[in-house]
Amino acid sequence: MISTLATVTHASGLGWGIYTAASHASCSRLLYNNPIAIPLPLALAHNDSFSKSLHYKLPSTSEAPRFVDPREVAQQWLNNLQTFLAIGDYAKVPELFHEKSWWRDMLALDWDLHTVQNADRIKDFLSRNQPRFQLSSFRLQHQGRFQPKLENPRGDLNWISSMFFFESRVGNGTGFLRLTVNEAGQWKAYAVYTSLQELKQIKEPLGVNRAGGTIETMPGGLSKGNWIERRKRQVEFLEEPATLIVGAGQAGLNTAARLQNLGVSNLIVDKNERIWENWRKRYRTLVTHDPVEFTHMAYLPFPKNWPQFTPQRQARRLTSIKSAEYDDSKSQWTVTLTRGDGSERVLYPRHIVWCTGHSGEPKVPTFAGQERFKGQLYHGSQHRDASESDMKGKKVVVVGTGNSGHDIAQNFYENGADTTMLQRSGTYVITVEKGVFMMHEGLHEGNGAPTEEADIVSESLPFPVQFALAVDFTNRVRAVEKDTLEGLEKAGFKLDFGVDGAGISRQYMTRGGGYYIDVGCSSLIIDGKIKLKHSPEGISGFDERGLILKDGSKLDADIVVLATGYDNMRTTVRKVLGDRVADRLVDVWELDEEGELNGIWRPSGHPGFWYMGGNLAICRIYSKFLALQIKAIESGLSSQHPLSSCSA
Repeated sequence: MISTLATVTHASGLGWGIYTAASHASCSRLLYNNPIAIPLPLALAHNDSFSKSLHYKLPSTSEAPRFVDPREVAQQWLNNLQTFLAIGDYAKVPELFHEKSWWRDMLALDWDLHTVQNADRIKDFLSRNQPRFQLSSFRLQHQGRFQPKLENPRGDLNWISSMFFFESRVGNGTGFLRLTVNEAGQWKAYAVYTSLQELKQIKEPLGVNRAGGTIETMPGGLSKGNWIERRKRQVEFLEEPATLIVGAGQAGLNTAARLQNLGVSNLIVDKNERIWENWRKRYRTLVTHDPVEFTHMAYLPFPKNWPQFTPQRQARRLTSIKSAEYDDSKSQWTVTLTRGDGSERVLYPRHIVWCTGHSGEPKVPTFAGQERFKGQLYHGSQHRDASESDMKGKKVVVVGTGNSGHDIAQNFYENGADTTMLQRSGTYVITVEKGVFMMHEGLHEGNGAPTEEADIVSESLPFPVQFALAVDFTNRVRAVEKDTLEGLEKAGFKLDFGVDGAGISRQYMTRGGGYYIDVGCSSLIIDGKIKLKHSPEGISGFDERGLILKDGSKLDADIVVLATGYDNMRTTVRKVLGDRVADRLVDVWELDEEGELNGIWRPSGHPGFWYMGGNLAICRIYSKFLALQIKAIESGLSSQHPLSSCSA
């Protein structure tokens, strides 16, 4: 039963524009194997909203020993780690970690996502959690792309990197280590990543564990019907789902698939009649901004002949939520759903996963005199396709120069409108032809590493380190895309390369906007085909004919589109589920004091409530961790559940 909450399901899982979240930030992690040239020391704030900045210095190492054997060094380090974890001798942490080392953990040592920096904090983190989770049986990758190897990511930095595998009391995991050498010639960890990949008590039905598919191998045999008959009963969902998923975009579908494979029953509700309707209802020229190798769905990779950038058209029942209340004593929701035919159904799930798009509610500013405006005024989230009307001779003003603003302006221009973009502050621009492909070098690319391994490596560095590496990456892209950027500046377009010059990576993860992935609009601006008006002080108001800017100038318009962004996902929850639920939640996105993202893919502040969102790749990666958290709760493994007598 696929259904949704219409007014809040936006085409983009991480919003800020016309394109789906898959298309928005090609926000793969900046690659550790790219040449790095980063000034030291480098001070980075968590994000614009934090008053306290995180200061750290990227390591500088001596030249690596000439005849070092990376496998021998990595194996010895991993053996030492296993030994001191086994005996609980956490005082030996400084022998294996530099003072400013990092450990990023995805559920391997706690039922949450953590980033820990400094040897003392790593020692405390391990001493608290290792007795519960008991990491053991460490082993290096012995074949494949991520075997132990010596790398030189920057002139004064050498490290040995390797993927590794391990077991814990509850499951099996995969990690990644980076070792750097000190002045004494000792190899110690600069960054360690650990991630739970599966629970021991349940094997996903993949590969050799796949379902048989024959009648005799199905539970109950022939008496329970064949596959299609069983599937019809599932569609009607006569049983109570353990998890209610709100939203049938990439976030909801990836999460549902992960939960299904873990044996957690779930129901997706969506306001549209069909899945991916948020794609189909957008304009006909819509494509993703990310290459196909980066955008596979969980368990459903695109075929080899799939277009490099997925077009819109390739990509059941109308249902909305009337009310939802949570009973803490029962750890259970009471959710009333309203179907398209007016009938209602009450469900009692233990979890709600909110997959309505990271964009949340549109930010729709109001202006003096706008009621006098004789033209059409609407927010970018309401834009469909300019080809649906005769645009020839129409004057269109698009307010905003992020992804949405550019895409909408291009759509109007290509359908004959006289189009002007109104820019208030600078925007970061990266092209899909060059910069986006540079972002995926060495990982998610044709003939690259298996997607599962590339996902591990892409997430293996803490966000603050990724932002630091992004500074050099942004400079390299800036050089390659020099002609485009200089052309934009000559046209009057204001560029902004982000906090500390970190470009799209930091803009995406901390602001969720402030950038444009160029799929053709930049050349239209450079050539003067799309006009540009810069107004640092913004809009004063409207008259009958159009906008009045703060500097006193005017822009006549028949249509004004406010590409002014979106509010936090929490505002959507407040609108639909009310203050009682929303007041217990945290805001989503931006970095917490550890350096992990707030609220999303992890405990949200409200028991039994989870946020899920991101572009196609992020939804693929983090849906696994969210599903594992829910399964751990359902199985009594997690201390977040009242049944957790055996909680880790």
